[in-house]
Amino acid sequence: MSTQSDIGDARDICLLLRSHGEQRWLISQVMPVLRQLEQPGSIPDDQLGAAYAYLEVLWFDARRRAAEADAARSELARIDIGRDSVLYEAARSYHAAVRRLRNAVGHRVAQLTHAAAEHGHHEHARL
Repeated sequence: MSTQSDIGDARDICLLLRSHGEQRWLISQVMPVLRQLEQPGSIPDDQLGAAYAYLEVLWFDARRRAAEADAARSELARIDIGRDSVLYEAARSYHAAVRRLRNAVGHRVAQLTHAAAEHGHHEHARL
């Protein structure tokens, strides 16, 4: 039989896992494409449109992952039960760090796609 504390711990772990998944996606999938697009001349002009479209798809998936992590954080905040405070604080801190990474990456994606749209590199470049 699970206790309220077990439920809280499970939600802490869920937030940790969701945050970790989001962080890994940003670092391993979005950032390499973003860095390449930020370097002038690193992608041939005839492939820029496809590269920007790919970044949009990656960013769309990143936002979905972010929504899942935020929902796990909201669920954690909603419950008020006794729990392992170390695990609870670790989950909250990790999620906050991933949110900061998300915001920094999102700012770079927005700047890049906005500049691309202004220069006509990609007619669909947007967030």
